[in-house]
Amino acid sequence: MRLLLMGDTHLPKRAGRLPAPLLAELPGADVVFHTGDWVDTATLDLLLSRSRRLIGVYGNNDGPELRARLPEVARADLGGLRFGAVHETGPAQGREARCAARFPDLDVLVFGHSHIPWDTTAPTGLRLLNPGSPTDRRRQPHCTYMTAAVTGGRLTDVELHRLPR
Repeated sequence: MRLLLMGDTHLPKRAGRLPAPLLAELPGADVVFHTGDWVDTATLDLLLSRSRRLIGVYGNNDGPELRARLPEVARADLGGLRFGAVHETGPAQGREARCAARFPDLDVLVFGHSHIPWDTTAPTGLRLLNPGSPTDRRRQPHCTYMTAAVTGGRLTDVELHRLPR
């Protein structure tokens, strides 16, 4: 099972559209995650129309229309792993322990908000992934997104993709 992870797209404020390399990944993805801060409903509609399965949440910059259509926290069982998605997880310091306590029922938590790519594992085994942002790099050297796979009940092939400036 192929996964595509993105978030913090902030369209159309930070970019006019999603980058072509990211859009090219959609047909090969079995599941697409978006970690919130869509800002416009057009991006949600686009991903719903082009994704086999979309798991999305709202972020702090998302207004009433998006909040009416998306949850704050999403959960899904995928290939034998328990996934969750949320926008905010708080400060980087203590994140693993804080998320492990908040989400003891998950194997993988996909999150956003910081625009900073993140891939760590809590002492409990919870894997935390932040794909960064494909449209707003902020203080990062590149805009980014992630791909991964679920194979035999394990998360494999986690890759951070850097987009050209």
